[in-house]
Amino acid sequence: MAEENKTLVAEFVLTGLTDLQGLQVPLFLVFLVIYLTTMVGNLGLIFLIWKHPHLHTPMYLFLSSLAFADACTSSSVTPRMITHFLSKNHVISLFGCMAQFYIFGSSATTECFLLVVMAYDRYIAICNPLLYPVLMSRNLCTQFIGVSYFMGFLHSAIHVGLLFRLTFCRSNEIHYFYCEILQLFKISCTDPTVNTLLVLIFSAFIQVFTFMTIMVSYIRILFAVMKKKSEKGRSKAFSTCSAHLLSVSLFYGTLFFMYVRPGSDHTDDHDKMYSLFYTIIIPLLNPFIYSLRNKEVIGALRRIMKK
Repeated sequence: MAEENKTLVAEFVLTGLTDLQGLQVPLFLVFLVIYLTTMVGNLGLIFLIWKHPHLHTPMYLFLSSLAFADACTSSSVTPRMITHFLSKNHVISLFGCMAQFYIFGSSATTECFLLVVMAYDRYIAICNPLLYPVLMSRNLCTQFIGVSYFMGFLHSAIHVGLLFRLTFCRSNEIHYFYCEILQLFKISCTDPTVNTLLVLIFSAFIQVFTFMTIMVSYIRILFAVMKKKSEKGRSKAFSTCSAHLLSVSLFYGTLFFMYVRPGSDHTDDHDKMYSLFYTIIIPLLNPFIYSLRNKEVIGALRRIMKK
């Protein structure tokens, strides 16, 4: 009878970043500027690469794909979050919640695999420059990007599919600023052990596998660069690779803390900070990390501004 009398939840309430009224308007303005800058940076980078034929190379093709994934990650979370700062209605439907997590999860996983592909591209360009046009053909690059997005969609679909085995009846409040999967487990009436275990296994495998692959690529690149006699060649290789490594460090650092250790003693405030970093801050930084020290991108931007 007790089981029959439980009311199943069909919608959730996102409590957001903070309930302090004095911070709502300042936070709205800060994150609105961040979101607009993120979209201009990422979509502008995609447009710049598409507009200039000399940027139609594998490296920039992967970079534009990464920029699109970043734009999707930010757009899955930020618009709803910033509207909640000025609205008293923080309700999101069950379907909307699942859709939000799916878009975020698929974009984040896609980014993991795109970073691997970008590391491999730099490895071939620096360690086997004569074979680069053959090994990194346009057809192969398209396949790499397709596989990266497919893995992202598949990984996210598995977790969203398993979410439908859960029922929610204890509470409809998610103490977070978006529908984060670990927070959904906390308010589930169904035992989420299987879901939690699979999140840990898949996240650990994908993150550790992709991170180690990236590290192996860059270690081999480092040895190859050290053998170069040209100081200019060393400087250019280090400049390109340092940007990639900075992006990798920021992205994987927060993901490891959040999903590879879901059972650790983290407070909700710590988890929110990690989530803010990989959902909002990293998509903001990436186009600038990859562009500001890139002479070809800066040159293309100058030509656009002159016109």
